Amino acid sequence: MIERPMEQAVQAVDLADSSLAAAWRRFRKNVLAKVGGATVLLLLLMSLFAPFLAPYDHNTTRLQMTYVPPQKIYFIDEEGKFHLRPFTYALRPGLDPNTWMRIYEEDRSRRYPIYFFVKGAPYKLFGLISWDIHLFGTEEGGHIFLLGTDKAGRDLFSRIIYGGQVSMNVAIFGALASALIGSAIGAASGYYGGRFDMFVQRIIELLMSFPTLPLFMALSVAIPIEWPPLGVFAGIILIFTVGGWTVLARELRGKVLSFKEEEFVMAARALGAGDWRIIRRHILPNVVSHIIVVLTIAIPELILAEGALSFLGLGIQPPLVSWGVLLSDATKLETIDSYPWILIPGLVILITVLAFNFLGDGLRDAFDARLE
Repeated sequence: MIERPMEQAVQAVDLADSSLAAAWRRFRKNVLAKVGGATVLLLLLMSLFAPFLAPYDHNTTRLQMTYVPPQKIYFIDEEGKFHLRPFTYALRPGLDPNTWMRIYEEDRSRRYPIYFFVKGAPYKLFGLISWDIHLFGTEEGGHIFLLGTDKAGRDLFSRIIYGGQVSMNVAIFGALASALIGSAIGAASGYYGGRFDMFVQRIIELLMSFPTLPLFMALSVAIPIEWPPLGVFAGIILIFTVGGWTVLARELRGKVLSFKEEEFVMAARALGAGDWRIIRRHILPNVVSHIIVVLTIAIPELILAEGALSFLGLGIQPPLVSWGVLLSDATKLETIDSYPWILIPGLVILITVLAFNFLGDGLRDAFDARLE
């Protein structure tokens, strides 16, 4: 029977309208998912270009500028004159006569314009390119502390930018390693079954019987204290990998058990395809959407875990800085009450976790709708 041209066109459109495109259309209808995705992309770009975006080196101390509150940016000076270029005023330190705490007053006689693409502390962009240009800054003698300073006079905005680079990398690499191991073990366990499956499932159940955060804490204690900061960084990623692959492995095992009896898998087996070729070419592509969703959900969990470990002194160690390390400065109520801007890293963690959760929920809904 010869098909009509219209029917042929409709079939061609149906073939071109792939499942991935359908999932993308559904994803675009989810406003929260798009907001989360845009926020995640912004955070990733900020982490990638952290040295360029940060006006100061994150470890530069200024003992005469400790606990400076967030500075105000002005466009109108004392005389009421408007300036196209924003500026800050000089800071004059003093003491509160009642509390004897250091306070800072603006010296309205000294104005420092804010410039873009200024020279500052040298750094290596992407760890390779030596450069000393920063996105913004002031001329010599002025300061721009958008989020204030900490107890050592270090710029909190710069430290949050650099801290995001460490926290995001730890979480992303830990999640990727966990996904890789969990996918391989889960797929093999579900496909081969038998004693191998039983052995793997008992190992997974053993690891899953431990609460996640205490397990991470116990493993982090095993990291030798003499290790350099980069060694601790790699050790934290390894800990997250060891404790994070089990959930994905268990879930993929169930999916592989259902897929391995499908007709396309049996046909590939009948044509002589090897086991790993079947897993790699026919089964894993059908579960890749689930792996992506699990990744977007695992990353914020690892960000929180890294923050908790570093807050307790068991995670990232100076001179590296992470969001958890920054929060460790807010351990006393007196400090929080007097210098509330020290809690800003916690707000950044909250925004990051919500963004990844919105993105993960949106991807899950999009792919689930495709599979219905």
